[in-house]
Amino acid sequence: MNHSKIRVGITFGDLAGIGPEIVRASVAAMPLPPDCVIELIGSTEGHVAGNPTDDSARAALEAMELAASRLLSGEIQAVVTGPVCKHALHRIGFEFPGQTEFFAARAGVENFAMCLTGGALTVALVTAHVPLSRVASLLSTEEIVRVGRLLRDFLILKGVKNPRIAVAGLNPHAGEQGDMGREEIELIAPAVAQLAALGDFDGPLPPDTVFHRAVQGDFDAVLCMYHDQGLIPLKLHAFHEGVNVTLGLPFIRTSPDHGTAFHIAGRGIARSESMQHAIRLAIELVRARGH
Repeated sequence: MNHSKIRVGITFGDLAGIGPEIVRASVAAMPLPPDCVIELIGSTEGHVAGNPTDDSARAALEAMELAASRLLSGEIQAVVTGPVCKHALHRIGFEFPGQTEFFAARAGVENFAMCLTGGALTVALVTAHVPLSRVASLLSTEEIVRVGRLLRDFLILKGVKNPRIAVAGLNPHAGEQGDMGREEIELIAPAVAQLAALGDFDGPLPPDTVFHRAVQGDFDAVLCMYHDQGLIPLKLHAFHEGVNVTLGLPFIRTSPDHGTAFHIAGRGIARSESMQHAIRLAIELVRARGH
């Protein structure tokens, strides 16, 4: 066990969004454990709340690059990233779908996944930032198994000794035995069989009931086939508590589960709970790893 201080970097995200105000509010509101240090990465000067520009997007990207450099050098053990505008980043040449993929690339990691946790619900995504029309073609038994393993490892790191994980189907009624799609039979069920050799996995289960069952306590997490399948129930259940976690990285990366909210930026009404939960989870995970 390394007894040096846990150092967590926080980026502000797009400086025209609510990132700067929720970061400041979180740092002001949260009593930090004595073994933790927060480092704010990037400047907030020269930008107007609610007025996104190429410069505000560049500032967000520069902070991400600086955070990645400090993570890889070991100067910080975790980063909590403020919300960015993906479209604005793409406009200035950002080549990744989102921050999840950016940090995985900077770490040289291909075995990663997007996970969100809040309240009584944890979800991980087999496919993430891709058009819905491409989801079925991108699903494979191997990918489902890969992300299922990462999800189980995450739950164990969080202290769940024998995680119970539900695997959602892709189609209505989990395919209705092939009447509404064959992905459950051909791709998902074989993956569940492989995962069941590693731990407690159940599925494919109908997506319209599985999240209710998870919130009621039947499962510790749900393995989801695509972005909105997991994020809609998570945000409905725990919008102000939800935290985005990138699984599979050599360092910890979390973020609040909401966007830039340009329409309310600077008005003093943005809520900081999700950012606070993201900071707490980052510290918890660094500590669990033995930093």
